[in-house]
Amino acid sequence: MNQISAEDRNRLCRAAREVAAHSYSPYSGFRVGAAVYDGSKIYVGTNVENSSYGLALCAERAALCNAIASGAKEITAIAIVCIDAKQDSSISESVPCGACRQWIAELSPQASIIICGQEESFSIQDLLPFPFSIQKSVSG
Repeated sequence: MNQISAEDRNRLCRAAREVAAHSYSPYSGFRVGAAVYDGSKIYVGTNVENSSYGLALCAERAALCNAIASGAKEITAIAIVCIDAKQDSSISESVPCGACRQWIAELSPQASIIICGQEESFSIQDLLPFPFSIQKSVSG
């Protein structure tokens, strides 16, 4: 797991909070923001819901898509915040869902996962000890 400075951690959580305000979450009322860092640039995403629930897009996946589409190579940190979570809520209300954990495992396996408001950072192995994986084939 990559280590991240307190200053970068704060910048990432601030960016995640700012983008969460743009969430489209009329069904859950659960506004989430994510900020992905590649060591030099921050990429953000927020959750976008749909009345066909399975078509919703989580903030973490939106931020990862933003980073990949922008050419980011090595994701070193991901910060996640739900601006509607109660101060005394369980951390289980703020960690990435299973689909997002799988995305993180494949696209940023060494990233520090920051749940804004929590002191410790997590690795994807902490949150998803046995991710699905297949060997990538090399054609040529």
